[in-house]
Amino acid sequence: MLTAMSSIPTLRTDRLVLRGWRTTDRDPFVAINADPAVMEHLQGPMPQEWTDGFLERIEACWAEHGWGLWAVEVVGVAPFIGYVGLWPAPFFPGGGGVEVGWRLAHEHWGNGYAPEAATAALEFGFESIGLDEIVSFTVPQNRASWRVMEKIGLVRDPSRDFDHPKVDPAVHPELVGHVTYALRRPAWQEMAQRSAGWPTEVTGG
Repeated sequence: MLTAMSSIPTLRTDRLVLRGWRTTDRDPFVAINADPAVMEHLQGPMPQEWTDGFLERIEACWAEHGWGLWAVEVVGVAPFIGYVGLWPAPFFPGGGGVEVGWRLAHEHWGNGYAPEAATAALEFGFESIGLDEIVSFTVPQNRASWRVMEKIGLVRDPSRDFDHPKVDPAVHPELVGHVTYALRRPAWQEMAQRSAGWPTEVTGG
């Protein structure tokens, strides 16, 4: 597990390092996925074996696509706080898409880490990979996540709201319906021009 992670490019922002996963990340990631506060809108706490399977899928995603979810550390503060990155969404309406997403330890919420890291992931997706569009989605009651989506420039698109096929309506009826945000390359380029480029350093890969 995690044997192919050394080839993942490293992104550096003002406060964060987005990097490949290490074996030492596993136990704190298990704890994050078992936290009811973190998993409130994600069908509940995740057993340890599910986290192990998730890490295998993260590694496979990087190997297949050349992009995926980065482990995130806060320079001088914490060696691992969760993940941010890009993830395939084949079930997304209109033939699938690439999602920008994040999951951070509860104790590190409220510091602006999610939008800072997600902006770096967007830059990588549009500039290094050449994606035409990046989307994000969540349940309507997850206000914290859709506020991050708005902060990083994604725009609400009600015409693409959908029922998530991986959520069992008999078990979690409140988590079936998802709202959609999206950002296309031309809008990203306009944002980048206004900001004179984003302060993200990319190394390795």
